[in-house]
Amino acid sequence: MKIALFPGSFDPITKAHVDILRRSISLFDKVVVGIGLNNTKQAFFDVKIRKKMLEAVFSSDPNVEIVAYEGLTVEFCKKIGASYMIRGIRTVSDFEYEKAIAQMNHALIPDIESIFIVSKPGYSSISSTIVRDILRNKGNVGQFIPKEAQAIISALSQE
Repeated sequence: MKIALFPGSFDPITKAHVDILRRSISLFDKVVVGIGLNNTKQAFFDVKIRKKMLEAVFSSDPNVEIVAYEGLTVEFCKKIGASYMIRGIRTVSDFEYEKAIAQMNHALIPDIESIFIVSKPGYSSISSTIVRDILRNKGNVGQFIPKEAQAIISALSQE
């Protein structure tokens, strides 16, 4: 069985994330979306909310599983039996950064391959960092995030 991990903070999930994942689903028997928990970073959305958004977006994809994890991503791959790690590339600087991480991961666990999927041009400017900044300033993020995530964010703002 070909299992891949698509790791990220997904804080929040963007249309760019959805595009990369949808384009990679057919390549694998199972794709685990790993919500990486980093204690050194302050998350905008709680992990439960991020997981809820991801589950809402991918509810009709039976070969997609959503899981939160801590620690080294490459070790998490090993734990879940993933031989592949999916990474989205938006820019040249993304490539350089991801290449360095892939090389380090390969040094740690040579059996795990990094798969780079290049962002479609319309999504290359979308990042969770920018979306969070728009949200902090009460802007409309509807064009940058999937409608399922928008509905959850809207419900949170009504509370």
